[in-house]
Amino acid sequence: MSKAHVINEFGSPEVMQWRDWYVPDPSPGEVRLRHTAIGVNFADTYHRGGISHPWKVDTPPVVIGFEGVGIVEGVV
Repeated sequence: MSKAHVINEFGSPEVMQWRDWYVPDPSPGEVRLRHTAIGVNFADTYHRGGISHPWKVDTPPVVIGFEGVGIVEGVV
């Protein structure tokens, strides 16, 4: 099972949780990527507060951390 840093509600840093997260198989035109490093940056603190910066914030649960590096394990 994959892991993700998730906010289940908007608020203080305590709303962020490291938890199991289901990742479906890739669809056509997508890749499966195994991350080797992931970044959570200042923009994620805005998202934790429900503020869209620089991307729109979806309704929780929301996976945070938009920066990462990894190894492509499959292409569909």
